[in-house]
Amino acid sequence: MRVLVRGGQYNGQARFETWLFTIARNLLIDLRRKRTMSSLDELFEGGTDEDRPMAFEIADDDPTPFDHLSNMEDRSRIATALLEVDTLHREVLVLRFHEELSLEEIAKVTRAPLSTVKSRLYRGMAMIKPKLERLQGEAQE
Repeated sequence: MRVLVRGGQYNGQARFETWLFTIARNLLIDLRRKRTMSSLDELFEGGTDEDRPMAFEIADDDPTPFDHLSNMEDRSRIATALLEVDTLHREVLVLRFHEELSLEEIAKVTRAPLSTVKSRLYRGMAMIKPKLERLQGEAQE
C-alpha cells in the first residue's frame, strides 16, 4: 500500500528494487520501534515464543569443541594422504584447495598449460580419494 501511496516519490535515479527494498526496510524499523519493551521481565513473560515481545537468544559463532576436534582430525588425515601423493599432483591439489587459486592462476604459478593443470588435478583427486577412505576407515576402527 505504501508503494502505491508514495509512488510519485520514485525519481528513477536508483533501481526500482532498491527503492522498494528501502520502503520495506523502513516499515520494519517503524514496526520494531512501536514494539519497545518497558522492562527486561517482559522477555520471560508469556507461555510461548510468540507471546514474548522479543526472543532472547545468545548467538555463538564459535565452533563447538567437537567441531574443533573433528576439524583437526580431518586436517591430519588430509595431510597424511597428501604426503602419499606424487609431488606434481600434490602441488596442484594444495594450490587449488588450500590456497584456493583458480585453474588459470595455478597454470601461471606452475608454468604448465591449463590442460596439464586440469589433468593433474583430476588425477590427484583420483589418487587421494582411496587414501582418504582408507584413513577414514582406520579412524573408525
